[in-house]
This record gives sequence, structure tokens and C-alpha cells, in this order.
Amino acid sequence: MSLAHYDSIWLGADVVTLRGGRYGIIEDGAVAVRGDQLAWVGPRSELPPSHGAVVHDFGGGIVTPGLIDCHTHLVFGGDRSREFEQRLNGVSYADIAAAGGGILSTVNATRAAGEDELLALAEARLAMLLADGVTCIEIKSGYGLTLESEIKMLRVARRIAQTHPVQVKTTLMAAHAVPPEYAGRADDYVALICEHWIPEVAALGLADAVDGFCEHLAFSPQQIARVFDAARAAGLPVKLHAEQLSSLGGSALAANYGALSADHLEYATAEDAQAMAQSGTVAVLLPGACYLLRETQLPPVALFRRHGVPMALASDSNPGTSPACSLRLMLNMGCTLFRLTPEEALAGVTLHAARALGLEAELGTLEAGKMADFVHWPVAHPAELAYWLGGQIASTVVYRGQRR
Repeated sequence: MSLAHYDSIWLGADVVTLRGGRYGIIEDGAVAVRGDQLAWVGPRSELPPSHGAVVHDFGGGIVTPGLIDCHTHLVFGGDRSREFEQRLNGVSYADIAAAGGGILSTVNATRAAGEDELLALAEARLAMLLADGVTCIEIKSGYGLTLESEIKMLRVARRIAQTHPVQVKTTLMAAHAVPPEYAGRADDYVALICEHWIPEVAALGLADAVDGFCEHLAFSPQQIARVFDAARAAGLPVKLHAEQLSSLGGSALAANYGALSADHLEYATAEDAQAMAQSGTVAVLLPGACYLLRETQLPPVALFRRHGVPMALASDSNPGTSPACSLRLMLNMGCTLFRLTPEEALAGVTLHAARALGLEAELGTLEAGKMADFVHWPVAHPAELAYWLGGQIASTVVYRGQRR
């Protein structure tokens, strides 16, 4: 009988595959790795005979897919902690913005910072996410709002992928806010993005997708449609910040364009949910922003369940509304604030997060043929990942088949 060839075998734990119900748990499972891919996943008792593999025995606990943070704004200059303090002391956001604060302060700080400075700042935030078991992350631009600064942010995101053991997907989000130079001329700014910036960024290979902010204080559905048309012409998939503060139909618009995801969604309607279900657009829920802003309007999770809309969770790590650097804390917030089940929350940072990035063929579940990105957790049941509030769980992260 011929023997299978694996580079490494990881066993001695329950394997949480996220395939099927009950977390897809394989009790006393095993994972075999060849190169940077999973070659075999199943019960330890059925592991094929092999030769040459280095065997790692975890001695208990669980193994999950690597966690995926599918919505972040990790690259930016400055911080807005003092604005947080001001809001708690009763100063309105409008007054803060009028005094030069808000997103404008982040734009100014990001424009002023060099690539190396932005990289160092982003690396500090990234380190905390990596410690939480993250093996894939999305990073958006959107705090530069000039072509030079948007490109600078995207270059930093690409550098992170080159220097750290984490997969990075980059998103051009020039349609984040109207820059001060274009105050009162949003249509002119959108035309600039569509006619020049998207084609140039696409030609440079710096973006994997295009995003925008569809809201009364940002861009209208009509303006976002122009951005999406330009993205489509450049061969880039789209996603959208939608229905965070009001119901404008942005998520249905995104679904009509076959968007990878629509994100936030506090004010999404049944019509939005139906459109997303039909297109396969993922609902990315961002509990950190709801928590920090003390929102009472919550995403319609029951609607998404009813219509079969896949739900992802993400940190939305950003300086203004979600300075979050723990994806595992988002699991807890997704359960406590949005009433997700722990299984839905874990699927939201693995299976459905991969889909929200167009990576479902290679990430998100533990099965043969996918990338060998997984995490061992010294816990008895996967619900514990959503149960513990903060702190570090001493996990072992394997990225592309190698212990990180």
C-alpha cells in the first residue's frame, strides 16, 4: 500500500471545520499539510498512512480556520482619542468637525505622514489583530482623498503583506468623504475618481476592490453607481458602506452590481435583504462602531436569517468610530449586541468573511485544497471564543502551513 506524503500533521484536538451544522466539529480530528495547503482533514482514526511528516500533537483544545478581518481602515495617521473624550463631555460631532476635527483631522494627518510612518502605525495595530488569530485582513484607503495619498495608503497595505505572515486584500475607498478642496462639488470629485483615479490605481495593481460610503453625509446612490460603473470597467469587484445612518437603498444598489459585501446595514430593509440574498452579497456587521457610537438601531439580523443572507463580522478598525484591534472581541459584541449565536459569529469571521473578500475558494473552512491557515485554541468548545471578554488566549497560529 502506497503511503501519503505530507509535510506536517497536526492532531490531538477537535477540528472545527465550519462545514455544516454544529460548527462542523470533527472530534479528535487531524489536519495534514502539504506545502501551503491542507491535504487532508478528518478524524484522527481515519488519517491515511503517511511518511516523512512532522507530527504536532496539541494535547487537547480546538482547531479553527484562521480568522479573517474583512473590513478595516488600518492605515491612517494620527488618532482621535481626544474627540472621543469631547463627545463624552457633550460636544457634538458637528462642533468637533467645525473645529477641524472628525474625518478631516485624520485626512490631514494621513496626508502629512510618510509611508514609513504610516507603516509603523499600522503594524502596531496589526500586531494586536494577529495575536487574536487573524491570518487574513482587508485594508481600505479613504483617508487620503488625493490620488497621491490614496496610492500611498494602498502601497503601505501592500508592504504589510510583504513583511508580515498575513494575507492582505486592499480596497480603494476614495469615495469615503468629499475632501475640503471639493466642498460643494461632490459630483466633480466623483468624476475625478471615476475617470482618473480608479483606472490609475487598477493599472498599478494596488487595489483588489473598490468601496464607497453611501450616506446623506457622503455620497448618494447615483454617485455611488458611477463609482461602481468605473470599477466594473477597470475589472474590480465592489463593496459598499451602506444603511449605517439612514435607509437610502445602498445595499440593494450594491447587490444589483453583484457586490462582494454591503457593510454596516443598521437601516437595511426587507427589500435590501432580498436583493442581497439573490445576488449572494454578504452582510458585514460591525458591532464595534455600534458600541462606540452607542447606537440603538441595530442591523436586521432576523431579516438576514430569514432570507438566507450570509453574515460576516469585522472590526471596522478605524480612528473615528471603531478603534478596535481585537477581532475576537467582535465575536462577543456580535453575540451580545446583535444577538448572533456563537456559531454564527465564528462563521462570520471565517466562512462568510472569506466570501466577503472573494476568497471562499481558498479560505474560511478547514478542508482539503484550501490554504493551510488555522489556529489552535486551548479551549473546550468553540463558543468560548465568543464568551471571553478581552484578554489573550494563548493560541498557536499556523499560516500557510508554518507555525507563525
